[in-house]
Amino acid sequence: MQTLKKLPIGIQTFRKIIEDDYLYIDKTGIAYDLITKESQYIFLSRPRRFGKSLFLDTLHNIFEGNKELFEGLAIDDKWDWKMQYPVIKIDFFGDLRSPEALKTNILAMLKSNQKRLGVECNETSVGMCLAELIELTYEKYNQQVVVLIDEYDKAILDNLDQMEVARENREIIKGLYTVLKASDPYLKFVFLTGVSKFSKASIFSGLNMLEDISLNRHYGNICGYTQEDVETTFLPYLKGVDLEKVKAWYNGYNFLKDDVYNPFDMLLFIKHEFKYSNYWFSTGTPTFLVKLIEKNSYFLPKLSNLIVDEKLLDSFDIDNIDLEVILYQAGYLTIDEMRQTRRGRIEYKLKLPNEEVKASFSDVVIDGLTKQKTEKLRFQDTIYDALIDNDLELLEKSLKSMFASIPYNNYTKNEIQHYEGFYASIIYVYFQSLGLRIIGEDVTNKGRIDLTVFIENFIYIIEFKVGSEDALKQIKEKSYASKYQNQNKEIYLVGINFDEEEKNISAFSWEKI
Repeated sequence: MQTLKKLPIGIQTFRKIIEDDYLYIDKTGIAYDLITKESQYIFLSRPRRFGKSLFLDTLHNIFEGNKELFEGLAIDDKWDWKMQYPVIKIDFFGDLRSPEALKTNILAMLKSNQKRLGVECNETSVGMCLAELIELTYEKYNQQVVVLIDEYDKAILDNLDQMEVARENREIIKGLYTVLKASDPYLKFVFLTGVSKFSKASIFSGLNMLEDISLNRHYGNICGYTQEDVETTFLPYLKGVDLEKVKAWYNGYNFLKDDVYNPFDMLLFIKHEFKYSNYWFSTGTPTFLVKLIEKNSYFLPKLSNLIVDEKLLDSFDIDNIDLEVILYQAGYLTIDEMRQTRRGRIEYKLKLPNEEVKASFSDVVIDGLTKQKTEKLRFQDTIYDALIDNDLELLEKSLKSMFASIPYNNYTKNEIQHYEGFYASIIYVYFQSLGLRIIGEDVTNKGRIDLTVFIENFIYIIEFKVGSEDALKQIKEKSYASKYQNQNKEIYLVGINFDEEEKNISAFSWEKI
């Protein structure tokens, strides 16, 4: 009987994984290419809990020359283990909720590095202390220094609900990273990881030589598990499991190479005896996302059919937060397709990556925008029954009941009752939470359909209006249904009007094609 290795749940220390015989998916071949073929200064963006910290710790052990840990791995016979470099490692954790706490945190990390490396610094400011640490380490070991920085942006992202603190923290870490350029003669390699990709002007103004590999196809699988990993290394752990269902639930993240699984999801799915749950999503969905959606009156159906410019994915600015950017960089959206326009411009079609994110993100938005936590499941059940049974009267009744239960104070400090997209967004997230295939702003040759919903043998084409304009009439006049008439499915046209005073559906009309 085969003895299975332990699963490395929550373990980010490479030495512990190897020495204690945990399961390890070999990323050392990618690490070798990164070190030997790329720039001296490298940045990698990936969503949280995606394996960035373990990869960074793997680099730490490579540069220190810990050959015994790499026996039998891809880098074993490639790397010159006689070459050993001192490593400064900075990872952001703990209290980062004020500038004072951030400075204390950084200085403590630098002190820890001084102790490990056997040097002592006199500087007390975070930037100058790092610069002194690099120079003293270089002098002591007579060897260039490696600097590894994990979650470089955490002190900013953790404070997007208190923007003044986020801005002050940005300036502190900007000063920290700026000294790296001045330390260039003493540096062998610099590697930074994070969730977001701040514009170089806002964070890395002193590091214009920083190479971003986040969307470099060669490093697309640098973090995460591939389908091949699941069907080979993980197969003994998944006996009796429907691999296609696992794939639908947890695969789907794409960084221009293979679709990958979030490691956290796969490990916990196995640990919890194949229970399908939102393991990754539940570990920290930022509340500011819902506030951002509400504040900007964002039309959520766009998320199901979203095309963005290449530059959009390369920049994040806390003074001008773009919802699409932060949803992509945080992992709630991923790349579905990259394409080039006739003018040569690169653009990306984005998607919600898998069933976990579709259902969980929708639940979070429902809870945030409607405050319907206790009634949500009842509404989801009746809406699903209505759609799958073609019971449009039940659908109308369910949606009216759902809107009627939204607390009145949701409307008192804003103007969302006048905004058509608010109502459409609420219906969209309810449909999305049911795992249905949905296209928002569905393009036809006559215009855009607000919402197209597919369930079994039925297609629902839905148009929303605030006021008295006939929503169903627009669907018919623009022949929206013609796009789907060759699919051998029953098509239902649904026009829904909302009354901004009653804050509910005022007209609900439909026809079957």
